[in-house]
Amino acid sequence: MDLGIAGRRAIVCAASKGLGYAVAEHLAAAGVHLTINARNEATLQDAADRLAICYGVDINFVAADITTREGRRAVMEVEPAPDILINNAGGPPPGNWADWDEGDWLAAINANMLTPIMMMKSLLPGMIGRKWGRVVNITSAAVKSPIPDLGLSNAARCGLTGFVAGTARQVARHGVIINNLLPGPHETDRLRGRMKREATQRDITVAQAAEAVAKSIPAGHVGRPSDFGATAAFLCSEHAGFMVAQNVLLDGGAFNSTM
Repeated sequence: MDLGIAGRRAIVCAASKGLGYAVAEHLAAAGVHLTINARNEATLQDAADRLAICYGVDINFVAADITTREGRRAVMEVEPAPDILINNAGGPPPGNWADWDEGDWLAAINANMLTPIMMMKSLLPGMIGRKWGRVVNITSAAVKSPIPDLGLSNAARCGLTGFVAGTARQVARHGVIINNLLPGPHETDRLRGRMKREATQRDITVAQAAEAVAKSIPAGHVGRPSDFGATAAFLCSEHAGFMVAQNVLLDGGAFNSTM
């Protein structure tokens, strides 16, 4: 399918690997010029080189912490007028609600709620002026089905979801479309880390822990980053112009609900 976005420009946050890289790759395959961001410069440059070689689009990269004002400023100086924004940032660490202090909460809210909001606040006016824009916020399936030891993430991402619910409906009339993409378990470093912790806690092997997760998903396997990237690219396409303020769950059917 021709997504109709060749020649558009995008910012993709946390794009050196994992789901962020998968999104960047599918946008590049659709002909979108990219500014990608992550904190590790070596990993980020390697990702940029691969994308440029494989897809022949313009690739800029900015090694910076997107959860800081300085990091956001650096990214937007390189790409001040993107047509597409992919908000993405690593989730806060797991733990127990009784152990989290105010600093833990502020860090989680800053990374997974305020950072994407500030990116949108800065870039939505330009999209509105140009009468076209796409924003995809990578959140989590935990927004719909909270994970007990990820309470920091559950709460912060729900806050972002509430902001999007109102804002997306205000800007849609200008051709600017905002949606959220909610990944369940996918083949990423974060999931592998969770499997190691699970294996230790249950005194089983990592392979056994991973098998248990796969069996709990109706699709029979954890998600593939490439499938996630393809879904995100569709949400950025011309074909998604009537899809407003949706929370698109990509979890292989793990969330059991009629609606």
